Amino acid sequence: MSETPSWDDSGERRPAADPEAEALVEDSGLVPGPRHIRGGRDLTSGPIFGTLVLFTLPTLASNILHTLNGSINSIWVAHFLGEAALAATANANIIMFLMFSLIFGFGMAANVVVGQAFGRGDLRAARHAFGSAIGFCLGMAFVIAIGGFLWSDRILALLSTPPEVFRLARAYLHFVFLGLPGAMMFVMLMMGLRGSGDSMTPLWFMILTVLLDILLNPVFILGLGPAPEMGIAGSAFATAVANYGGLSAMIAYIYWRDLPLRLRGAEWGYLKPDWALLRIVAGRGVPMGLQMVIFSLSTLVVIGFVNREGTTTVAAFAAAQQLWNYIQMPAMAVGGAVSAIAAQNIGAGKWDRVERTTLVAVGVNLAMTGSLIMLVMLFTRPILALFLEGGGDAIEIGRHMMNIVNWSFLLFSVTTVMFGTMRANGVVLAPLFILTFSLFLVRIGFYFASYPYLGADGLWWSFNASAAVSLMLGWAYYRWARWREASLGMPGSAPVHSAG
Repeated sequence: MSETPSWDDSGERRPAADPEAEALVEDSGLVPGPRHIRGGRDLTSGPIFGTLVLFTLPTLASNILHTLNGSINSIWVAHFLGEAALAATANANIIMFLMFSLIFGFGMAANVVVGQAFGRGDLRAARHAFGSAIGFCLGMAFVIAIGGFLWSDRILALLSTPPEVFRLARAYLHFVFLGLPGAMMFVMLMMGLRGSGDSMTPLWFMILTVLLDILLNPVFILGLGPAPEMGIAGSAFATAVANYGGLSAMIAYIYWRDLPLRLRGAEWGYLKPDWALLRIVAGRGVPMGLQMVIFSLSTLVVIGFVNREGTTTVAAFAAAQQLWNYIQMPAMAVGGAVSAIAAQNIGAGKWDRVERTTLVAVGVNLAMTGSLIMLVMLFTRPILALFLEGGGDAIEIGRHMMNIVNWSFLLFSVTTVMFGTMRANGVVLAPLFILTFSLFLVRIGFYFASYPYLGADGLWWSFNASAAVSLMLGWAYYRWARWREASLGMPGSAPVHSAG
């Protein structure tokens, strides 16, 4: 059987063993895909459903582990140090979420760039773009870490941190900022690996990092064994140690397995930021980061409305939020998987497969999210009782609001898939504008218009109203806009439409 051309470790194409096969590939205009890159996983062939599910499950597991890790760390802090210390971590976590929104955007942009490059079989472009993004984000992380460490007092003052938790929050935040570069690089590497079609490696090292964090938290909080007793700072220090440990292990594994994104020799120069490439990554990364900020700000607005309904409703809403975080996870994982899969197929010019992947992903999301919603609704009272001990009225309010709001996440799961597909082609501004419009203008407008007639129910129904508008606008843009003709602007990244 004839062999097609492959790509060597420098990104250069290696001649085929059969000259006739070489000529056939050249005449057809095809570019060798990711199946010819050692260590990269081909997402452009095979059954779409199986590829999507096998890629999604490790990502979903990583997201669940990350959320559980935060919950367990909060339990350690609350159990050993009390409510004031827990409040201090909450203030610091607000700051960290804003920092990670930006790095998450850069990571998703790098995911798309790497995915399209792999789809084209262009390993050199993948390494160059990813190296440039890593170099820039690493420098930015150190600047933010140093600045945040030095100005922690001012930052906490801007947040109006209560005096009784200010000292604790400062101690915690200092070590959070010291661990920031490791945490950011961990996220960037996970995103890059997923772009290359590898979702399992990030999962293994997420498991390692979470286990380290959980085990080290009580060690440094209490000063067990030879470790110093650090109190609340010990929790942040444990997280930093776990992140740097997980990052180091992942880098060692990448080089041990010789995975595609490793840099060697002259390729280390790719870490020097290439401003032309960074304009492409930042142009997509910043809007994607802003989407996370928009979600957070809209939640803060809703919390302001909830506060008007009294303490019982606030407690019920806080408990419901814990469950909503898990209900959203499958949709977010599938959306991320769709971006990686679609990016490779766009790079390979397989637009028919992009469309079919989107359709299959919508079905998968509806099934997974719908099943979770039904499961939660069957056991709403006992689940809420875990968070609302002895809160009879709060449990009933929480059950009522969840029966209304839960279904908005079913609509959200469909929108997430369409946005994930468009993001794979570098289209990020339209989703940002649609989310901003639906989460602020529609949701707030519906709340004020319906409140005189529905009372607090107007707030719960506003979730469904904003999700429905977001879905309709997203579908209209996906169906009729010319986003398929967009290009990342990188060499060789012009859109290639499949015949027919």
